Amino acid sequence: MLDASGLDLLFNKARTPLRWTTRPVEEDLLRQMYDLVRMGPTSGNCSPARLVFITGSNGREKLRPALSAGNINRVMGAPVIAIVAHDPLFFEQLPVLSPGEDLRSWFAADVGLSEETAFRNGTLQGGYMIMAARALGLDVLPVSGFDQSMVEDAFLAEQGWRANFLLCLGYGDFTGLPERAPRLSFDQACRIVQ
Repeated sequence: MLDASGLDLLFNKARTPLRWTTRPVEEDLLRQMYDLVRMGPTSGNCSPARLVFITGSNGREKLRPALSAGNINRVMGAPVIAIVAHDPLFFEQLPVLSPGEDLRSWFAADVGLSEETAFRNGTLQGGYMIMAARALGLDVLPVSGFDQSMVEDAFLAEQGWRANFLLCLGYGDFTGLPERAPRLSFDQACRIVQ
């Protein structure tokens, strides 16, 4: 079990930055982060998440028109902007990822099941990415305020991947950050059924 400092790093004291320092994020850290993300469980080990890391000015300028006005400064200031996407044809990798089971044919024959599975498990892997980034000392800003079609046309069309959300990664500047917003209590958000 993680000790209190580990839980604080991942949850209790972790904050979402609104601004970023100029400290760069090294490619090796992104690779370490992905190596953690890929170890998280997905149904049938389907692993549909696909990631595009934008680190340079050309990529940022391609992304800028797709961002909602309120997110431009926060996103563009991040050292790394990750497009968390999923591969609708993830099932083509299942013979390698789940050998011995004929899972590929299930998904290849049912587009609805395939799309639902890719989206759900790709989102799950995006959540793992937030935790992996925090575990490695990065700060994270999840963003859903963008035009999905524009992002897909600019960055994902060649692979046929589908955009889900953006994750800004870097080292946050927390000066002047407001108090943490409230969260729902267990009794407000949970039920136990016996």
